Amino acid sequence: MVVNYAAKFDTKVDERFTKEALSTGIINQDFDFTGVDTVKVYSVPTSGMNDYKTTGQNRYGTAEELGNTVQTMVLKKDRSFTFTIDKKSEQDTNGVMEAGKALARQLSEVVIPEVDTYRFATIVAGAAPEHIKTAAITKDDAYEAVLDGQVALTDALIPTAGRVLHVSPKFYKLIKLDSTFVKNSDLGQEITIKGQVGMIDGLPVVLTPTSRLPQNVEFIIAHPVATTSPVKLEDYKIHDNPPGINGKLVEGRIRYDAFVLDNKKKAIYVHKSA
Repeated sequence: MVVNYAAKFDTKVDERFTKEALSTGIINQDFDFTGVDTVKVYSVPTSGMNDYKTTGQNRYGTAEELGNTVQTMVLKKDRSFTFTIDKKSEQDTNGVMEAGKALARQLSEVVIPEVDTYRFATIVAGAAPEHIKTAAITKDDAYEAVLDGQVALTDALIPTAGRVLHVSPKFYKLIKLDSTFVKNSDLGQEITIKGQVGMIDGLPVVLTPTSRLPQNVEFIIAHPVATTSPVKLEDYKIHDNPPGINGKLVEGRIRYDAFVLDNKKKAIYVHKSA
């Protein structure tokens, strides 16, 4: 790794743009992975209704044993990073190579985007097939496409409260150009003035970079009950002068995963471009 030492460098660092974690609003951490890396979830079906009969032995109908299915969630992602900062590098770069700042930069630019991207990929892959629509979207039907997603979720009995809409930058542009949305949206009057999306049909809108969404995904409507995403371990350390190194050794490890629950797949709606 090349290190540029300071001759007449300023103490400011040309930082790259970063984005905070965006997926936290559509995941839950309801399951306890403490002490284990595997959690099993039971799904229990229901029984159909019968017409009651006033004669005979089985007046309620023929009884069948109620079964169950088991979803096994095994935490698989065990990721790490490490780098060193030699004491000369820290001393001769006007302090811009300070280990604490380098660790914070690693988390915001590498760790958070990786976890976010993995969660979005899992959510999209776990949606019920009938809740994944592939079709081209234009500025004339962008608003209608969101309403179609709302209809699908409502027909699947998904709670209205808690739903969140994640949109790609491309879709964000189209929805702002859709005259139907501007006229009928919750914040339509403000949109014509500020150019902001705000809310769509009661859905909080989260503008999500294309790099964090799976390929061709224009928007996702999801309820957090659908996806559980445990973070079992987050361990980040800065070692001062460890054996063999005169300087700092930075190490980090994170164990995480994401799972869409079998009975909650319909709490996700995905629209992909054709």
